[in-house]
Amino acid sequence: MPKPILLAIDDDTSVLEAVVQDLRLHYGQNYRIVRAASGLAALDICRQLLERKDTVALFLSDQRMPGMTGVDFLQEALKLYPDAKRVLLTAYADTEAAIRAINSAKIHYYLNKPWDPPEEKLYPVLDDLLEAWKQGYKPPFEGIRVVGVRWSAADHSVRDFLSRNRIPYQWLNPEQNPDALGLLKEKGIDDAKLPVVLFGDGTALVQPSSADLAKKLGIPTQAQEKFYDVVVIGAGPAGLAAGVYGASEGLRTLIVEPNAVGGQAGSSSKIENYLGFPAGISGEELAKRAFLQASRLGAEFLLQQVTCIRSENQYHIVQMKDGREVTCHVCLIATGVSYCKLDIPGADELSGAGVYYGAAMTEAISCSGEEVYIVGGANSAGQSAMHFSRYASKVHMLVRSSSLGKSMSKYLVDQIEATPNIIVETQTEVTAVAGDGHLECLTLRTPHGEEARAASSLFIFIGAAPKTDWLPKGLACDSKGFILAGPELKAKSAKLWSLDREPYLLETSVPGVFVAGDVRYNSVKRCASAVGEGSIAIQFVHQYLATL
Repeated sequence: MPKPILLAIDDDTSVLEAVVQDLRLHYGQNYRIVRAASGLAALDICRQLLERKDTVALFLSDQRMPGMTGVDFLQEALKLYPDAKRVLLTAYADTEAAIRAINSAKIHYYLNKPWDPPEEKLYPVLDDLLEAWKQGYKPPFEGIRVVGVRWSAADHSVRDFLSRNRIPYQWLNPEQNPDALGLLKEKGIDDAKLPVVLFGDGTALVQPSSADLAKKLGIPTQAQEKFYDVVVIGAGPAGLAAGVYGASEGLRTLIVEPNAVGGQAGSSSKIENYLGFPAGISGEELAKRAFLQASRLGAEFLLQQVTCIRSENQYHIVQMKDGREVTCHVCLIATGVSYCKLDIPGADELSGAGVYYGAAMTEAISCSGEEVYIVGGANSAGQSAMHFSRYASKVHMLVRSSSLGKSMSKYLVDQIEATPNIIVETQTEVTAVAGDGHLECLTLRTPHGEEARAASSLFIFIGAAPKTDWLPKGLACDSKGFILAGPELKAKSAKLWSLDREPYLLETSVPGVFVAGDVRYNSVKRCASAVGEGSIAIQFVHQYLATL
């Protein structure tokens, strides 16, 4: 970001040089010092600075200058940079004019010449003025800006990708920020093609995909090597833990994730029952720490979707969505689970336009002052309700069971009960959603009968469905798609395991392919449990590698 400017004006070149030297000596590290030899020249400089969108923090102008006095200049400068501090340099004979200028030119201070020593007579005054200026100064945002409308699935997808990958951005909704359309016009972009992502380097992406964003942001989408000891599919808690232990124990480890590091847990607003964090920790922060830890130890991360695993001569080939492949000794599946879809009228049409699966961190601020509806009664729903309660006027939790205590941790139930703007509605289901272009109405089945309610935001946190239909047919799953492993293989059928040795605890029906975390059959659906499985999976990986 360019430094704010201190502009010194004096027609006496020797005095001007002395002013500039004193300013550079004390302020040069944090400010850019600019000079002008007359008031007219200084105004020209100000206009040029405005065109370049530079910021002036302070004017330091001499009073007695031919053509335009210091007071006249400061009056004109006030129109161009109203927030800049204005200081007048005067001789003793001009003190009366300086006092009058406090009103006419709204000067903040006047200094008598000479100001030696500056440590006593110049710097203390300017320090105070600049400190006051910084209190009200908001530097121009130079990061990523997303121009898009709220009720757009494409806009939600872009913001969700940036949020979950911890990329700071500013969201500009043209309906609330008319200047956003001016930004697009400057770049010759059609405002009908939203969302548009504007970058600090002046470039833009129109209606970008996640792959487009990843490429622009420098997120790796291609593996550095062709062969790895372990390829971990999924970067949730289980995959991250496996990455930490695998890399720390010398295994060449690749972690492949299609969306964002952290998985479903990474979008949790606060996890309060994870060991070692007495005040709780957000899923985003936990994922960030694990990512940094695994990276420091040597694990490689890749943003890609795995579409296929096949096995050849004790090697496993992992194929990506872009067609590229990597080979490994061991493959660990840690893809977790996804929220189940609502199978009701209108849900598919309004997905991303008022109907959201998860997404509490992305959409919470957008819901400020509104009533929000949350479907679900497990911890993820409760954590989101607590997060939304900071922004929304009311949070309605719609729960099918008779109480929250049947599926939610006690600490979270207590917090919800103590939060006045969270309303828990038990034995209640959503049976339909409707709206013209975005969610406007919910139909609920309650203990008192069916009723319709106006609503603009519905967040769904129900069920735990594994997405395992892409796995090879030889890899055994139960009827719901959860992966069978270890003793569960023979418990289901002796035909599922063909080797003489027993399968390792987390080994699937395909030797050398392991599973950890929520996607495993009969796993405990808790963050700490997933971390534990990802950690111990590496022990079994070593045992398997020793047999090769």
